[in-house]
Amino acid sequence: MKNSLASLHNCGDASSIAANPAKGCGRRGNAELARFCSIAMGSASELEYHLLLAKDLRLLNQKEHDESSHQAIEVKRMLAAFISKLHTKNR
Repeated sequence: MKNSLASLHNCGDASSIAANPAKGCGRRGNAELARFCSIAMGSASELEYHLLLAKDLRLLNQKEHDESSHQAIEVKRMLAAFISKLHTKNR
């Protein structure tokens, strides 16, 4: 990825994906953890948008975009499964 403000912003999105579940672990119960994981899901969606924007601005080539986007989608799948499991445990 080329140096740019968009690159720096993407780092913030990506770090937020990991930081929010970690923050949720320090709270009380599965409901709070699920809430912070949902926030991480939003950050992952925002990252997908910024990846698409970076490709459209030609800051990423197609291969870089596809690889990064695939990873973001996989993280969202894992988060969705974890959130679902947390909600099941609360019942």
